[in-house]
Amino acid sequence: MAGPPELHGRIVRLRPVDRADVAALAEIRLQPEVRRHWRGSDDMESEVVSDLAEPDSTPYVIEVDGAVAGWIQWAEETEPDYRHASMDIYVSAALHGRGVGTDAVRTLARHLIVDHCHHRLTIDPAADNAAAIACYAKVGFQRVGITRQSERGLDGSWHDGLLMDLLAEDFLDS
Repeated sequence: MAGPPELHGRIVRLRPVDRADVAALAEIRLQPEVRRHWRGSDDMESEVVSDLAEPDSTPYVIEVDGAVAGWIQWAEETEPDYRHASMDIYVSAALHGRGVGTDAVRTLARHLIVDHCHHRLTIDPAADNAAAIACYAKVGFQRVGITRQSERGLDGSWHDGLLMDLLAEDFLDS
């Protein structure tokens, strides 16, 4: 069976993850701005390997100008009455605010809607992650509601998440 296709956005190239990407992805995950929302042990390479081994998700490396810029993955609920796809993403802090995240989310959303015929996508940033929420809104994601105390922070306390979804007819593909 063939791996996932390479996807191209305006800024990004999304390509299947290779074992050689682990060190670069771990380095990004260790950046304080990223780690705040993507916790893990001090052995971040093992954390990345674990993420890549999740059997029901499809991970991609986000590349910008040929360099590893982050990671994005999707998973799907296949039960016909609840079918939809979900996404997760992180981008190097050095590229925050440059449209990389928005382009990566838009590129993957297009693939999931057009190529996989998903009518609904979800994403769940931390409720206090204003930059991520704004990024997803630019693609058409809308707030559904707060998931109370749904994720543990680096300090060990529980924090709220925000469930957002995107219906195919609300997709902003520009």
